[in-house]
Formats: sequence, C-alpha cells, structure tokens
Amino acid sequence: MTDDPSPTNDPNPTNDPGPTGDLLALKTETETALAAAADLRAWDAVRVSVLGRGGKLTALLRDLGKAPPERRRERGIALNQLRDALTASIEARRLALEDAALAARLAAERVDPTLPPRPAPAGLIHPISRTIEEIAAIFGTMGCTVAEGPDVETDWHNFSALNIPSHHPARADQDTFYLPARGNLPPPVLRTQTSPVQIRTMLAQAPPIRVITIGRTYRADHDATHSPMFHQCEGLIIDRDLTLGHLKGCLIDFLRSYFGIADLPVRFRSSYFPFTEPSMEVDIGWSRKTGELGNGSDWLEILGSGMVHPRVLANCGIDPREWQGFAWGMGVERIAMLKHGINDLRPFYESDIRWLRHYGFSALSPTMLHEGV
Repeated sequence: MTDDPSPTNDPNPTNDPGPTGDLLALKTETETALAAAADLRAWDAVRVSVLGRGGKLTALLRDLGKAPPERRRERGIALNQLRDALTASIEARRLALEDAALAARLAAERVDPTLPPRPAPAGLIHPISRTIEEIAAIFGTMGCTVAEGPDVETDWHNFSALNIPSHHPARADQDTFYLPARGNLPPPVLRTQTSPVQIRTMLAQAPPIRVITIGRTYRADHDATHSPMFHQCEGLIIDRDLTLGHLKGCLIDFLRSYFGIADLPVRFRSSYFPFTEPSMEVDIGWSRKTGELGNGSDWLEILGSGMVHPRVLANCGIDPREWQGFAWGMGVERIAMLKHGINDLRPFYESDIRWLRHYGFSALSPTMLHEGV
C-alpha cells in the first residue's frame, strides 16, 4: 500500500502548472488575440475578455483569496505583474490600430490637386429679407428713406401719440406684450406696430418727410397666419398740399411693381384707424378658387392706409394747417406669402433648410429686375 503513488497525496503532481503556469498561458493567449485584432472593435473585444468585469484576468484576481496560504503571496505578485504587462500590451495595440486607421483615412481622403474644384454650396437669402429689400427698392425710387427705431417702446410712442385711446383693444394684456413698469410711468411695451418710428421721425426732423419703417413687431397671437413676432412695413409722407390722390397713386404703383402685374386691380375702401382720417383699406383683385392674383372677380385685403390724423401731427409739433401727410402699413410676411404662394406663416421661423432652399433667393440676383438693384 505504501508503494502506490496516489496523486492526491503527491504535493507536486506532474499536471500542476504551478503558481504561474496558467498565467503564462493567459499572457500568450492574449498577445496572440491582440496580434490578430484587425480593427478597434476586435481590439475592444479582446480587452473586455481579459480586463473586463467578467474577464479572465479579473476572475483570477477575484479568486486569489482561494489560493493556499503558502502560494498566495507568490501568485499575487505574478497576477499583478501579468495585469501590468497585459495592460501595456493592450494599450500599445490600441495606439497601433489608431495610427493605422488614421493613415488609411488620410490616404483615402488625399486631395488630388489635378481635379477641378467642387463648387461650394451657395447661401440663399431668406424670403423675408428679400421682401424687405424689394420694398425698400420700390419706395426708394419714390424718394423714401428707411427709418429705424427700438423694439421696446414707451406707452406714449406706441399708443398715445398715435391717438389710440385708453380703451382700445390693442392696449389689452391679452393682445400686447408689456414689460415690468418703471416707477409711476406706464409699463414699456414691445411695439405692436412700426408706427412709433414715424412718431420719432416727426419729432426728430422737420417736414417735408418721406420715410418707410421696416422691422419686427410683436402681438400675442399665434397660428398658421399669425405669429407673436412678425415684420411690418409702414410708410409716412408729409408735405404741403397732399391729397388722397397722392396716396392712391403711390400705393397702386407699389403693388403693381411688387407683384409684377402691370394691370393689377386695386380697390380702396373706407375704414377706421385712430391715427388716420380719412382711413382706407386697400384690396387687390384675385381669384378665390385658384388663388391667382390679378384675375377673377374677388378682392383680397392687402394693407391699411389713410391721411395722417391732424391730432397725430400736432402731437409731434407739426402744424396740421400747413402740412398734410399720408401713411400706410402692411405685413411683410403677408405680401411675401401672396407673391410666392406660401400658405403657412410658421415655416418662416422654423429654420428648415429644405424650405429655405426652396424659397430662398440667390445673393447675386437683383432685388428688382426692372430696377437693376
């Protein structure tokens, strides 16, 4: 019985790899796998299989506490050395693969100087900007300059100076954006029209005056045809001996020039605005069925106008017995939608590059072909 060599009693069996035999095998296996990894994805798979949470080396480190006490210290040192060696090998392989990927990319993207240059994508002008340019070009030929003013206005400039009474609906909170009040003064307001610029112009310069004001205005409204912020154009002409005939001739010439229809039907209807007297709505002929401008028996309201109210002139220090004036106002987006067949206001502000490419204008094209500007 004593001559029988039992493997369970032999402290050093022939198939025992020793404290570091399995570690050498893992090192060789990992280096072979790293060498075979052709890209970063394969490299990452090797890294995770060795150093990941369920990796082979991680499992060996976790089981170190199960080793016999007399072999634990030696095996711990060997495991730490293996971890450092494999970490260095894995990192070196990553750098090599990244360098190879970069070199391949550079070779593929190399510029051939013999090829003709590719045209750069051309930027386009927004329909609102182009409409503003066209309005300024047409009225510019009539002697009008462009006047500007602040978006945040006082109650006096925006309402009182324009003869708008305190009970007017435009002063209501649900229609107008008010800012916090300052002291005992009425609260400032985001201008509801560009008319305050006309007030500032009349206060700053003596007549005769020929200006248009184009800019952003703000009203508490939002749907397919209204926006809380939109653009408006208003005009003001003050001189001696002006009549409704001058107003009608000015607006008829503008509308026919802007829409490019020489015989565009234009109709003036009596209306009411606090800042003009008499006041008129302006309609253009169109077809309700087809939407075509200039044809059909229907009428479409396009803008408001009238002779400047004597009280507005007096508020600005202009003697209404000596000077007369007429004014008009229109929505920039509205006339742009009519001219270019756009049926929804909201895409103007959505920055959809597809919509802008369809409705945009070349920066090199003239604003008005017949004017050449």
